[in-house]
Amino acid sequence: MASAEATGSAFAVDNPYQRGPNPTQSSIAANRGTFATAETNVGGGNGFGAAKIYYPTDTSKGTFGAIAISPGYTATWAAEGAWMGHWLASFGFVVIGIDTISRTDWDVARGTQLLAALDYLTQHSTIRTRVDPSRLAVMGHSMGGGGTISAALRRPTLKAAIGLAPYSPSQTPSGMQVPTMLLAGQNDGTSTPASILTHYNNIPATTEKAYLELTGAEHSFPTSNNSVMTRKVIPWMKIFIDHDTRYTQFLCPLQDTTGIRSYRNSCPLLPGDPAPGTTF
Repeated sequence: MASAEATGSAFAVDNPYQRGPNPTQSSIAANRGTFATAETNVGGGNGFGAAKIYYPTDTSKGTFGAIAISPGYTATWAAEGAWMGHWLASFGFVVIGIDTISRTDWDVARGTQLLAALDYLTQHSTIRTRVDPSRLAVMGHSMGGGGTISAALRRPTLKAAIGLAPYSPSQTPSGMQVPTMLLAGQNDGTSTPASILTHYNNIPATTEKAYLELTGAEHSFPTSNNSVMTRKVIPWMKIFIDHDTRYTQFLCPLQDTTGIRSYRNSCPLLPGDPAPGTTF
């Protein structure tokens, strides 16, 4: 244990963005991380619908990276994504979960609103001083996942993107420069694994990427606490938002294959150093 703590401390000196203790398989699968969290509401009129911001209350660690998240077509944040807010914040991220201006907005419109949410978070929100504006990411479900792809294509300075059963009828990620993870459900008839795998294959080989197909999952798998999903999302965000290579062990190779039918990646998942990767 002393050796592990020493290693973690030494790494923290080298990486000022490292947040939290040395991770374990059980810690990344937990319902909560080690940070206490709080939330605040945001009204409409900022380029997106109403939103909630979730953030670590600890002010001793400096600023945190941030994630903007969009729900799916016709869905609200409260009904579909709110369970993610305190969970992600407790692992050391600031999170803004949005409602879209119209519940029927398509993928590109949702991408625009995700970018507006990040701009609001870093420039105008009451907790903007807690956010590192150079370490931002996007995530979304279904049409919100399509919005994630759209936002990342338009803002290549983002550090990470995650599409949860993404539905993206208006675009192809062939120009993607942002490290992108795509998750599919085996039994999803809306965003089929084949369609999501096509998006994965269209992401350039020069961009870090991963694809996971969840065994038996349907289109709604991201709408409630799903540990198969969460223990993959946390390492991806930690690696690319926080540059925290302590988390590559969980994805390269995949340490826990429970509930995962198929996995493809560009391991070793080091920023700026993509490799051919592995599949199963």
